[in-house]
Formats: sequence, structure tokens, C-alpha cells
Amino acid sequence: MSNIIRHTMQKMQPLFNGKRMPRPAATIRKLIQQDVFDYQTLIATLHDYSSPRDKISRLVQCGDIIRIKKGLYIFGEELRKWPISKMYLANLLHGPSYVSLEYALYHYSLIPERVTQITSVTSGRSKIYQTPIGCFSYRHIPLQCFAPGMDIITDELGASSLIAAPEKALVDKIQTGPPLRTHKDLELYLLEDLRINPSDLAQMNIAMATKYCNEFGSRKSELFLQVMDRLRQKSNQR
Repeated sequence: MSNIIRHTMQKMQPLFNGKRMPRPAATIRKLIQQDVFDYQTLIATLHDYSSPRDKISRLVQCGDIIRIKKGLYIFGEELRKWPISKMYLANLLHGPSYVSLEYALYHYSLIPERVTQITSVTSGRSKIYQTPIGCFSYRHIPLQCFAPGMDIITDELGASSLIAAPEKALVDKIQTGPPLRTHKDLELYLLEDLRINPSDLAQMNIAMATKYCNEFGSRKSELFLQVMDRLRQKSNQR
């Protein structure tokens, strides 16, 4: 092949975000509008190929698409239209679930340490996924405790995700955390282990926290509400 012909063919290759895309990446990027997609969507775009499964394997190998788990994919970084919302992805990975525990507390700026693992609660089995774009963990909570406190947020790119309300995220964390048998244990856990600011605890909606605690109906729930009340009283006395 002459240099002139080769140069002409390269110029004819499609562009995405200023970068040349090989086939069939150009085809699936044109046909699949979302950056997160499932196997059925992917296979439908490759129906003209004699071996679509082999084509998918090659797309994964060259990084055009990334397999998050069996049946769930995202486009590689060079082909994405937008950054991937990890909270949105967490909702899809394992369900039913919503973001809670440490990641939600960090999202609400209630704990100071940065949290990189996307933590969620589920009414199903506890599970951990190690993926190419991060770790996603899911902790089981009883079914009757699952729906209360679930909220929906939408990020600046328009992606909507299910996440626990601040009070529910904290109640979930306490219920799934270490044994706490006394008021002192629980107060130290909140203020020293989690390093939550007492003023933030005092400003929480005690009525909503009580509702979530009553769903669990545990000794830790009673201790938590009592400690919350003590911290609120201390804050009011200042």
C-alpha cells in the first residue's frame, strides 16, 4: 500500500473528541448514546458481525470498552462523552441498593477522610466488586430498614443516583459497624473513630434519625438516639 493511499485512509477514519477511532468502536459509539450500557445493547449494535462475542472480546482487550461485571460495560476513557458517575454505577452494579455508609457520609462532608471505595447498603447479599475503575462494596441490611431514608440526587451532568439521607447513612454505618455496648463506646465511635463534628451531629434531624433507628429496633439504635440527645443538649448549652 502506498503512503498516499495509507494517508488517505487514515483521514477517512471517524473522529471522536479529536481522536481517531478504529472500527467497530466508531459504530458502537454512534449507536449507543449512554456511556454505561449492558450486554444486550452491545450485542445489538454488532449484529452484522459474524462473531459478535469475539468482537466484544477484542474491544475489551484494546480498551475501547471496559467490562465492569458480567453484562455491564462502560466506554473506555477516550470514547466517553462524560465522566462516569460512580454513584450511578454503584446503583447498577448490585441491586437493590443505594449509596450509604462511609461514602455517603463523606459526600455530605460529615467525615473528614476522603473515601475512595463506593459503599452501599442492599436488602440482598453483601458483596464486593473490584473493578477497573474502583472498588464497590455492599452491606446487607434488613428489608424493613431498606426503603426508609432513600433519596435521589442529580449531579451536574444530569446523572441521577440513589443515596441515603445523611441521618440514614449514619444509622446504617452504626448498625453495620463494630459492637457498641455503652454510651461512651458509641460517643467515642462517632467523635473519634468517624471524627464527626459534634455540631454536625447536633444539627441532624432527630425525628428522621428516630424513624430509621426504630426500623432497626436494636440496642445500638437506642444508644445512638440517647447519645444524639446528649450532644444536642450540650450544643444548646454553649
